[in-house]
Amino acid sequence: MKQVEAFSLDVRDLMARTVADLYSHLITRPTGRAVRLAIERQLVELGRPVLSQVDFSSVAVLDYSCADEVVARLLLALREGTVEAEAWILFRGIQEFHRDPIEAALDRHGLRAVMEAGGGGAELMGSAAAAERGLWERLEEAGKVSREAVPDRLFRTSEDTIHLERLAHERLIYLHPVNGDVLSLRMLAQSLEEAV
Repeated sequence: MKQVEAFSLDVRDLMARTVADLYSHLITRPTGRAVRLAIERQLVELGRPVLSQVDFSSVAVLDYSCADEVVARLLLALREGTVEAEAWILFRGIQEFHRDPIEAALDRHGLRAVMEAGGGGAELMGSAAAAERGLWERLEEAGKVSREAVPDRLFRTSEDTIHLERLAHERLIYLHPVNGDVLSLRMLAQSLEEAV
């Protein structure tokens, strides 16, 4: 198993390199597609497991079609394997006006994603059963739980093993492939930053 590395992508920088104008506005599907394809290219070129931190903090306008391209279709491509990259995605810098377009895109495709607002707190956006969301929130609060402590610290129902596996499969949490520790994506990002 290759070591996971952190990789940050500023959406504004990607727009400046892939489209000619309105660098802080994601307002057309072609603009969103160009940004998504640039992200996908970079993930494939890295050729190693990566936590990609996609930063929206400098995006002043986000419409529904762009949220669909940059958030939902990126997640779909990674989960369906049409983009050959082993990546976890943490969307950062999410502001209040980003929420409606992102939620609509996630709901339309039946997806979930981890979003971090400007204040630093993370949220699981998209639809999730209450028990699964509760497990995710307990891990988010703990940050990291050793394999041995998972049943005591995270599980509340007999179905929680299935919920944990689903969250890991969708890459909404990080399950260490060797020692079995479970990390929230925010804790994974923090530990990768500290290791540099």
